Amino acid sequence: MLCCARSIIGQARSPGPGKVRQSALAWVAGRRLFRSRLIPVALPRVVIIGAGFGGLQCARKLAGKPVEVLLLDRNNYHLFTPLLYQVASSLLNPSDIAQPVRKIFRGTTNVHVRLAEVTGVDFRGKFVRTSTGEEIAYDYLVVAAGSTTNFFGLQLAEQTALGLKDLAEALELRNHILRCLEKAVGATGEGEQRRLLTFVIVGGGPTGVEYAGALSELARLVVPKEYPELARRQVRIVLIEAMDEVLPGFPKKLGSAARKELERRAVEVRTGVKVEEVQEGLVRLSNREQIEATTLVWAAGVKPAELASTLSVSHSRTGRIEVDEFLRVKGLESVFAVGDIASVVQDEKEVPMLSAPAMQEARVVAHNVLAVCRATPLRSFRYSDRGSMATIGRNAAVAQLRLLHLDITGFLGWIAWLVVHLYYLIGFRNRIAVLAGWAWNYLRFDRPVRIITRAKS
Repeated sequence: MLCCARSIIGQARSPGPGKVRQSALAWVAGRRLFRSRLIPVALPRVVIIGAGFGGLQCARKLAGKPVEVLLLDRNNYHLFTPLLYQVASSLLNPSDIAQPVRKIFRGTTNVHVRLAEVTGVDFRGKFVRTSTGEEIAYDYLVVAAGSTTNFFGLQLAEQTALGLKDLAEALELRNHILRCLEKAVGATGEGEQRRLLTFVIVGGGPTGVEYAGALSELARLVVPKEYPELARRQVRIVLIEAMDEVLPGFPKKLGSAARKELERRAVEVRTGVKVEEVQEGLVRLSNREQIEATTLVWAAGVKPAELASTLSVSHSRTGRIEVDEFLRVKGLESVFAVGDIASVVQDEKEVPMLSAPAMQEARVVAHNVLAVCRATPLRSFRYSDRGSMATIGRNAAVAQLRLLHLDITGFLGWIAWLVVHLYYLIGFRNRIAVLAGWAWNYLRFDRPVRIITRAKS
């Protein structure tokens, strides 16, 4: 009977009438075997696709529990994306905001990590396919593949714009900005120099606002000291937002405060206009304005990862995977979805594609996977919005703290932003490195990571 522990526990995945007591007893027996380690037990396998905020949080909540967890990701690290723009603006090193996934789960016996890119899922056979053709079986599946940049059908923008979604894009953007400064020094014509020193940022959400502020600081702090051939006023930064105000997801007064702070830092803000056409070195807006620029940074929005469109499941209007109140993929009892790829509807609208809801969803999914094994009731999901933050630069940020019913700006908002981001950053070394980088920048008025480099392919 003990040798059949896996099959008994497996029956608990979908308990029918009269089997609840049997499943519960099997859970207790399996848990005792797991703790004692006297007899090897084949535990239910939970495969998690993606080591972002949702996937990582789910794996951490299942660590040490009587399940076998296999975490799949095409990168071997977890990336703290809220600070990605600081890598792109020469303030932080890539290693400061990235943590090897294997290091996170070092010493955790039931969580395993595999470097793999998932290309499809066979829900009937209960296995995932990888780009190498490997098939990995699962008992429970958690899809947390995240999102990718949304170019809204502008093909030339997709080909020419610089993104700010992953580490490779941040490094490419950093190198590009520094090259533009170097080329501008040797530019022979005024027109060429103007194009090299004009930076257009599309998207007035937190990523666009924070990068615009950081780029302004780079121009203000570095250009006068290290590029005496260039004048600070020659550097032009233009932020474009299709909505009527920047930070459209924030209270209006915070968006207005952010705009005023950006404009005080010499960032030109265009709201209520869209990018209609992108050509080589030229951006055309819906108000007929044309901006000549060598640099176009795209931070206008995201869409579900490409994996979502390959799966034979129900999709929302935005292309996200539809889930029920327990975050199970509709029509599939043993498959869950969390984060940007999941369409979680609350109060008649989708939960935003942010890290906070992804982590909250992951905790509920971890609970529900174990609940199915225990044959106990599942927990429904309800997103608790605790607020939003965005920093514009030194001593300036806006923060909405919903739990305290408080909106703060300026220096206090900046301090709150620093504390929250340090708290959620994974790894003690990373926290120290980031804090040191911030302190150096604050005291020395310097952006220290300005090496133009690339890996040889």
